Order: sequence, then structure tokens, then C-alpha cells
Amino acid sequence: MRADTLALAGCALLLVVAGGLVTSNDAAGSIPDWPLSWGRLIPVLEGGVRYEFAHRVAASVVTILTAAAAWRIRSRLAYIALGTVLLQVAMGGVLVRFVDPKGVAIAHAALAQLFFGFTVLLCVDRPIPPVGDFCRSLPGIAAIALFAQAILGAAVRHGLIGPVPHVAGAMLATGLVMWAALPLLITQMDNPQVRRPAMLLLSITFSQVFLGIAAWMSRLAYVNAPQPMPLMVLFTVAHVAAGSLALGAALVLAILSPDLSGLHQEGMAAA
Repeated sequence: MRADTLALAGCALLLVVAGGLVTSNDAAGSIPDWPLSWGRLIPVLEGGVRYEFAHRVAASVVTILTAAAAWRIRSRLAYIALGTVLLQVAMGGVLVRFVDPKGVAIAHAALAQLFFGFTVLLCVDRPIPPVGDFCRSLPGIAAIALFAQAILGAAVRHGLIGPVPHVAGAMLATGLVMWAALPLLITQMDNPQVRRPAMLLLSITFSQVFLGIAAWMSRLAYVNAPQPMPLMVLFTVAHVAAGSLALGAALVLAILSPDLSGLHQEGMAAA
């Protein structure tokens, strides 16, 4: 793994956290203009403006880092990552201009997860297999389920749906993760390239479930609070970040698992 791509993935995760802080602190829309902030490069940092402005700065830094990585690596995946973050920035501007439409807000959050996944794949020193092979592997199916679960979570946070679909999705995604990771963990115990991401995926997924319960319980406990309480914000943002990490671990496991490698080799031989 290259140090620059690892740093980019870490910054992408911080961008997800910054976005979670904006939503959890009800700070979306605290800066009514874009690309300037209250008509200035640096606004007065008070209230929700602090979170919104920090999110914009993080997005700018990550975009620059992604462009630099794409220029150095010059691969299709790097260019796709760059296009994804540019689209995410553009959607952020749309959110400001149109006062946080829920559909765009959810798409913005989904792109953040997708972009983080691309940066994780850039860290793996392996060729990316065809999409068809990826979707046929159990770790790939688990990764798709985790991504869908992240979209459901964004829909819940933005008030588009209730928690029931997200809870049902969590049960399904957790089952798929166990179905994908446990057999690999048992059969590939002597292979650290497979064992480590499998163990990481399982541990993060189980932690994600408990963080989700804690986030929901804290939200219920402070339902009548005049403003978002720190404990609720902490659990919610940690839940979002853990979801990103679980998706990243599933992608790594999918790329490194013998199941997908075998499919990829069969496709190359057939070609």
C-alpha cells in the first residue's frame, strides 16, 4: 500500500465524519451561499457555521489531494474517484442553493461513501476485477449490501424514511457479512491477506450494530432537547464512520479473496 493513497483514504474518512457532524448538529444551511461563505472566504466561525465551514474546507482539501493522486497514478480508478468527489462537491453547492432537498442530500451522502470506497480500492495493490465478477462474489455482495445500508441510514437521518427499513437492512447486511467473511476466516486462517480484512470486517460490522443502537437510544433520550446533544452527535457520527469503514473492509476482502481472484483469472483465461 502506498503512503499517499492511505493518506487520501484517511482524509476521505475525515470528510465523511465532517459531513456527519454537519447533519447531526443540524448545521446544514447555516451558510446560505456557495462557493463563498456569507460573502467571505472565511466567515465568522460561530454556531453551525463552524461545522459547515469545516466541511467545506475538508472537501476542498480532499478534492486537491484526489486530483494530485489521479495525476500521479493515472489509472481509471483514480480518475473515477476524482470525478466522484467533483460531483459530490457540485451536489454540495446544489444543497446550499436549493435549501437542502432531501433527495440530493441523500445522493450527496451516498457519493461520500462511494468516494471513500474508491480511495480504499486505490490502497490495494491489486488490479480491480470486472464488475460482473465482483457482484458474483460473496464479499462483493456484502459490500453492495453495506452500501445500500448506508443509503438507508442517510434517508433516516434526513427524515425521508423511518428507522424500520434501516433496521431490517442492518439485519440483512450483517447476515451477508457473516456469510461472506466467516468461511474465508476459517479456510484462509494461514493467509494474512485474507484473514485480516475478514476479521476487520466482522469486528467493524458488529461494532456498527451496537453504535446504531446507541445512536437511536440517545436520540430517543434527547428527543425533547432544544438542540442536538453531544452524546447523540457522538454516537451518530461514530455510526456513520463505522459504516464507511465496514464498506472499505468489505471491498478489500472482495478484492483479496480467493473466490474473486479465481473468477478474475477464469475470465482472463477465457479472454
